[in-house]
Formats: sequence, structure tokens, C-alpha cells
Amino acid sequence: MLTLKTSDLNPMQLQNYLQYAIAPRPICFASTIDLDGNVNLSPFSFFNLFSTNPPICVFSPARRVRDNSTKHTLQNVQEVKECVINIVDYAMVQQMSLASTEYAKGVNEFEKAGFTMQPSELVKPPRVAEAPVQFECVVNEIIPLGDKNGAGNLILVEIKLIHIKEEILDADGKIDQQKIDLVARLGGDWYCRVLPDALFKVAKPLHTLGIGVDALPKNVRFSKVLTGNDLGMLGNVENLPTDNEIDVIYLLPDVKEVLDATIGDATNRERELHELAKKYLQAGNVNLALKIVLL
Repeated sequence: MLTLKTSDLNPMQLQNYLQYAIAPRPICFASTIDLDGNVNLSPFSFFNLFSTNPPICVFSPARRVRDNSTKHTLQNVQEVKECVINIVDYAMVQQMSLASTEYAKGVNEFEKAGFTMQPSELVKPPRVAEAPVQFECVVNEIIPLGDKNGAGNLILVEIKLIHIKEEILDADGKIDQQKIDLVARLGGDWYCRVLPDALFKVAKPLHTLGIGVDALPKNVRFSKVLTGNDLGMLGNVENLPTDNEIDVIYLLPDVKEVLDATIGDATNRERELHELAKKYLQAGNVNLALKIVLL
């Protein structure tokens, strides 16, 4: 494993390693305005949600690595403590990238990138009409993280108003993760798109107390078939099945087939049972998979 001491790397090298490894990152497409009314629109991938009550987002316009200069977005929110965070979907990613061009102060990136300025209701900066979700925010605090090249400036903003396009909502009026078509930032020129085929669910142990991987038998924990993800699913069940519950599955056709085919061959029997359990895990039937590996 390559081990690097951050103090031995120059800012450009450090930025490369960090941005490629800490990814994907959501994109804050921030519109701001200065005291003279000049509008700025710029994307930032140092961004995330940090609180629900109050609803707080944080993004960070870092000092430029090459010359230590600050960005217009930072200068604007220091003058007018308001912004709009526009969420980026795939349909607007190329225009969003164009808006990151370092135009001179006073140049309107809405116009350069071909976006539509939509008046906000509570704050001065306009919204990006094309964005599927738009957050009108006030700036609560700006925290400089340093004064050297690449140093960030944390902008803590409180969301005051949320605008959501109805076409990305589901039947219950909630945002449909498969409809919003989000994109995220990786390292260098790389982005990723959140396509339906890339989505998967992981059951959160919010209302349950999983038995844990350590409660599984040693031959299961060190299985040559089951992966760490498989073990995590098995360890998330609340209780080990009883002997009677396990005995019932001897009658299942696919289980019986494995047992009959591996009589006298304990090694292959365990491997094939684990492979069968893995298929049930992939199908979402964790309880049956657990019973199989405990045979």
C-alpha cells in the first residue's frame, strides 16, 4: 500500500489525491450577487448537507492552488450574505461546467452558460430555472480554513425556501431518486451520473439491533464465497434462527439438491451452500440465506 505524508506533497499533488479518492461529491451550483448587483454563478464540489433542524448546508470556495487568489463567490457572500444553491442534474452538467470558467468580475455566468435567471422570492441572487431543485439560502457564517494556496472557506448557509420541479416527485410528493438524474464530481475531469441501474438500497439498522458479524459462526465469517457486504447483511438480522426454523429449509428443493449432491463431501457442501445463500442475499432474502449458511 502506498503511504504518503501530506506535508511532503505540494498543494497540486495533494489536491489530486484527495479529489480522486474522496468522491463522488455532490455539486453546489451557487448563484450569488455583490453590492453593485453583479450576479455570479459557479459550481463547488466541496459541499454537503450538515443539519436538518436548522437546515444547514456548507460549501467551500477554496483559494486557487496556482496563485492563492479568492473566487468571486466568496467575495460576493462577504458583501451580500445570501445565495441560491441550485442542484445539478445530467441535463445541465455541460453548461454547469462552462459556468466554472474564470470570467472577469462582472461577467454574468448565467448568460455565458446559457442558463435562465429566475427571480428568487426571499433572497437577491436569482435561481437557475433549469435546476430540478433550488434552495434559497442566507449565509450564517464564513469560516476561513487558512490563507495558503488551496485553503478552503467554509460558507455555512441556512436554507429558507425550497423549490422542486414537480416532474421529479413520486406519487407521495417526495423526490424520486430515480427521476432526479443527479450528477456528482470526481477527480480531474471526471463526473458520475446517478442512473437507475446504479441505485441500490441498504437497510438502515435504525429500529433494529443487528446480531453483528461477530455472532456468525467462524466458517461463515471466513467464508471463501461470502463477501464483506454479504456478511454485513447477515449481521444485520436481529436474531439467529432457531433449530426448528433451520430444519424446515432442508425440504426446500434447491437446498435438498445441494445436500444430495455433496454427501460425504463437507468442503464442497459448505461452498455450494454459501453460493446458494449468496443468491438469496442478492435477491434480498436475508433470513433464508442465514438459515442456509447455518445448516
